[in-house]
Amino acid sequence: MAQTEADRNRWLIALSAVSIHLSIGSIYAYSVYQNPLQELNGWSIGDVTLGFTVAIFVLGVSAAFLGTYVERYGPRTAGLAAAVLFGGGTVLTGVTVDAGSYTGFLLTYGVVAGAGLGLGYIAPVSTLVEWFPDRRGMATGMAVMGFGAGALITSPVANYLMNTVGVATNFYVLGVTYFLAMAAGSLYIKKPPADWAPAGMDPDKIETNEKGVSVSTDLAQLEAREALRTKRFWVVWLIMFINVSAGIMLLSVASNMTQEITGADAALAASIVGVIGLFNGAGRIVWASASDYLGRTATYGTFFGIQILAFALMPSITNVWLFSALMFLIVTCYGGGFACLPAYLGDLFGTKELGAIHGYSLTAWALAGVAGPTLVAQIVERTGSYQLSFYVVAGALVVGLLCAVFLRYEINSIKDDRPAGGQAAVDD
Repeated sequence: MAQTEADRNRWLIALSAVSIHLSIGSIYAYSVYQNPLQELNGWSIGDVTLGFTVAIFVLGVSAAFLGTYVERYGPRTAGLAAAVLFGGGTVLTGVTVDAGSYTGFLLTYGVVAGAGLGLGYIAPVSTLVEWFPDRRGMATGMAVMGFGAGALITSPVANYLMNTVGVATNFYVLGVTYFLAMAAGSLYIKKPPADWAPAGMDPDKIETNEKGVSVSTDLAQLEAREALRTKRFWVVWLIMFINVSAGIMLLSVASNMTQEITGADAALAASIVGVIGLFNGAGRIVWASASDYLGRTATYGTFFGIQILAFALMPSITNVWLFSALMFLIVTCYGGGFACLPAYLGDLFGTKELGAIHGYSLTAWALAGVAGPTLVAQIVERTGSYQLSFYVVAGALVVGLLCAVFLRYEINSIKDDRPAGGQAAVDD
């Protein structure tokens, strides 16, 4: 079959996706707003934290409901809409902060910008999978690495702006900057031509089975509603929920936990927390690239194996550097889980409606963003210690490992049962 030429450079497509994710990844720098917002408007730490919780929850919900919007209107239109919502929501946050309106703050940062987060997160990812059929994990890992590393840029910039021009103006400047960066990235993104493939790769991305019959390398090509009817979608959903709950639980109390267990002072703990962003970002590209060779199911199984051991050991480790090393390792698995997910969904369900399927799967993130921090807060409140939370999470991770084993069995069973050259049934 003749190979169609593309009018876009796929590496620039990837760079455009990174520019979008770097902008929305600023959510991970949210802690820099804690003290300034408390001092400016007299809000409590719980009040300010709720803004982050609402934004993460809306991210997951909007990703689920707007996935079909991405499929219908394409990544460019979706990306521009995300730029308006996230950039505009950030600017409006400055207005509400200046007015001292807490309700307005939750609506603008939590709901409006949060919706931009969800739409911006999924808008470029399914397109990247189509541009990099030969390196799915690496491609999506690059984009999602931008999300993990966004805090590294926003944190010092926001600190500087708040100290020089004020808290409200900081949001004005950042909002306009986010809009411009996301819009610029969105304008270059488009899906590849139907018959396009990278140089040296068959446009049909096919392989031959033992009978000499060509078969698709994806397990199936399903629409989003069909994917939701399969067991494997919900197993992947549970895997993500457990992996995210474990990581976000750790992130939500990393500083206090490090101080209590190791005796580190606040300054050292804060420095360690700052380094977490590096491992969050690096873990996304490293693990996602590795998954192209290890296989996605094996990679998730590795995440759970590493974390079970780390969470079981951490309560008894008082050396701050060893404790930090295990925490960094866990965070790489947390970030890697996000980065591998789009490629994994492509492997399991194809790329026909990958944006919508990815969106539905991110509801696991929305719920985990509430479950993880709530779990550790309740345990510490009732026991006065973090110790039990480590063992509870380790137990949940064992369930996640069993899910990965089950999914491996399920995938192999589907491959064995499907007809030569065919694909998996919708309801497996």
